[in-house]
Amino acid sequence: MANDIVTVQPDDSLKTWGWVSYVLHLLVAIGAVLPGAQASVVLLLVALVIDLVKRDDAAGTWQASHFSWRIRSVLWAGVLYLLTSWLWLLLVVPGWIAWSLISLWFLCRIVKGMIRMNDGRPMDTTNVV
Repeated sequence: MANDIVTVQPDDSLKTWGWVSYVLHLLVAIGAVLPGAQASVVLLLVALVIDLVKRDDAAGTWQASHFSWRIRSVLWAGVLYLLTSWLWLLLVVPGWIAWSLISLWFLCRIVKGMIRMNDGRPMDTTNVV
């Protein structure tokens, strides 16, 4: 009984917080992809804190998967940026290519999440990355 999933009706404020977080993530993702349109890392940290704080409130709702999706997106992007940072030491071009691909991947994940949230659908929990 302790492991049973209970479906809870989500609070409308969760959807609002989800949209705030998605928009902040989107601003950072666009800033990472477009040259000269750098968004602050502070925006990303604010969005991450929102997701970490509100994730427990969303437990048992379809929106819980969105909070986890955004948290995993930030963590994976951070790890990928760290793992490829040595490419910048070799030459600028390999680092630029790697970070551009990571930024595009991050942007695609955020847009995919926004579309599914707009449709009222949870994220696919089998897609770890």
